[in-house]
Amino acid sequence: MDDIGQNNGSWSQEPGSWHWDANGKTEDLAIRGIVAEKLKEIVGDAILSERTPVFLCIGSDRYVGDSLGPLVGTMLAESGFSFPVYGTLAEPIHAFNLKGTLKEIRKQYKKPFIIGIDALVGEKEEVGHVIFKEGPLTPGKALEKILPQVGDCHFVGVVNYIDPLPASQFLNDTRLYTVMTLAKAIVSVIVKV
Repeated sequence: MDDIGQNNGSWSQEPGSWHWDANGKTEDLAIRGIVAEKLKEIVGDAILSERTPVFLCIGSDRYVGDSLGPLVGTMLAESGFSFPVYGTLAEPIHAFNLKGTLKEIRKQYKKPFIIGIDALVGEKEEVGHVIFKEGPLTPGKALEKILPQVGDCHFVGVVNYIDPLPASQFLNDTRLYTVMTLAKAIVSVIVKV
């Protein structure tokens, strides 16, 4: 699980970064379409460069708040998705096996192009938003775990917000509905590749 900061109460929009509400408001559906086209372009460029697109879905099924990645991985695998997917509810990729999985991916695919998917903790008004960003993500940051950066681009879903509770507590207090809504929104973009 990653975390994000906020600038003066509004989203910080960086170049190569797109944000949208997973609940599907009209303007957010348009952004989702733009992200689907951008991902299609990125994956196409990777294939032209003889790189294999690999979807790495990070998280644990032991905490609702951290289950976004494995849910996305399971939905992709069950849909008959044509690219390799690592990290499902049956075989989650988490802090204890992430480094080994990255070694396995690099061994199996000559030049993998990794698309990471992870949960994120943000501000209260950001819960339910998806972010697609070019560049790697840093998993485990919210729980202060030191893990390698992952991916050439990535999706994160804001599953909960930071409050005075310990980090493990807000993972337990995350709504499954929020995580499922985010997972479906992310999968709806990825399957268009």
